[in-house]
Amino acid sequence: PFSGPSMQYLPVCLQLQGTPVVLVGGGTVGTRKARLLLRAGANLTVVSPQISPELEGSLAQHGGIWQQSEYAETDLHGKKLVIAATPSREVNQRVHDDAIALSLPVNVVDDPELCTFIFPAIIDRDPIIIAVSSSGQSPVLARLLRRKIEALVPAAYGRLARFAGRMRTLVKEHIPEEGPRRLFWEQTMESTVAEQVMSGREQAAEQQLRERLRDADSLYRGEVYLIGAGPGDPDLMTFKAARLLQRADVVLYDRLVAPKIVEMARKDAERVYVGKRRAEHALPQVEINQLLLDLALQGKRVARLKGGDPFVFGRGGEEIELLARHKVSFQVVPGITAGSGAACYAGIPLTHRDHAQSVRFVAGYLKNDSVDQNWSSFQSTTETLVFYMGLLGLPMICEQLQAHGRSPETPIALVERATLMEQRVLRGTLATMTEIVRREKPTAPTLIIVGDVVRLHEDLAWFGEA
Repeated sequence: PFSGPSMQYLPVCLQLQGTPVVLVGGGTVGTRKARLLLRAGANLTVVSPQISPELEGSLAQHGGIWQQSEYAETDLHGKKLVIAATPSREVNQRVHDDAIALSLPVNVVDDPELCTFIFPAIIDRDPIIIAVSSSGQSPVLARLLRRKIEALVPAAYGRLARFAGRMRTLVKEHIPEEGPRRLFWEQTMESTVAEQVMSGREQAAEQQLRERLRDADSLYRGEVYLIGAGPGDPDLMTFKAARLLQRADVVLYDRLVAPKIVEMARKDAERVYVGKRRAEHALPQVEINQLLLDLALQGKRVARLKGGDPFVFGRGGEEIELLARHKVSFQVVPGITAGSGAACYAGIPLTHRDHAQSVRFVAGYLKNDSVDQNWSSFQSTTETLVFYMGLLGLPMICEQLQAHGRSPETPIALVERATLMEQRVLRGTLATMTEIVRREKPTAPTLIIVGDVVRLHEDLAWFGEA
């Protein structure tokens, strides 16, 4: 005999299309239940002397019946499901007793003792339905859990389920054996095909699925996720980034990716550190590109975590170029670039009606001991300049901006370890900043912001140090 823990209720899904259902009570609570029953296609009869205007309109729209009368036992005859939602405990008790006598399933709202079934909190991703129940003990907690699950399950999963339903016959024709077919679907549900469907590109998804079915080798080919990990704070990761990271078999990361973000990967995922620090690369870029390709061709799902956004000074284009040439599937997930994250957490708007009407992102790293830029184009006082990777080049940045016409009093800020608890903001001017940095000794990663918007830091900062 089964000796495990018992359940108060067995979760089931009822097919109610055209099923005669009676709802006793037409107030606010009854209206909420009627919404669910009508959405499920029930043939609904509401028994109540009065009903809410919303419920009356819904019944008219969906072909339901309002029986304007007090409840009587005969109201249950011919029905398959019973719900009581009146403010009277006496009436609700009568409905329960009559339903039990007729062997009908009955729910008395907010009274578990009078229920043979209960309504769970529902996450509707039709045709995917997720139900959460506290067995009637804490409906508020069930709704709280529903909200959490809703945040984790994109609405587009319903579209993906319908797409899979349309493709079932096609896949079965190409892969008649159950085992390989199940493996194919498991891979497809966590592939670029699925992501395209959820993004609304179903025609492209179907084309790719058909290509995979024609190309036997592709069934064993992996894919790469180029994921923007943001400037450091794990809470700035997108839902899609977190979802793909959890899917990966192998994770490649570098120094700019916060350890807490790497920890978000599956526990059994292989982790590979690939650098990078100035003049100290664990792997040269060309070898990183090749490693991504090799792992994918081995059938692995590979997450390449990159600080900030992969396409903003992240060399993401180089990494996927080789994959594209070898027809390896890849996805690029944008991340919050360091310029935006650092500015927000430091309280420095990059644009502001009174201070700056444009912003420019600039590479600030040294090359051949020089920051090679068109300095004369950086002279607008209504444009904010954001220098990435500019810590070593900061003295030259300050010097060249002044040499080409910017005022020595132009405000400048250096944000160290942006968005993390260790964030620090150093402020000065083009004339004083080099000495401030020499004295304070900040370490990478840092970001430099130049322009009048820096003056707003003191009033708007909510994170880090002034």
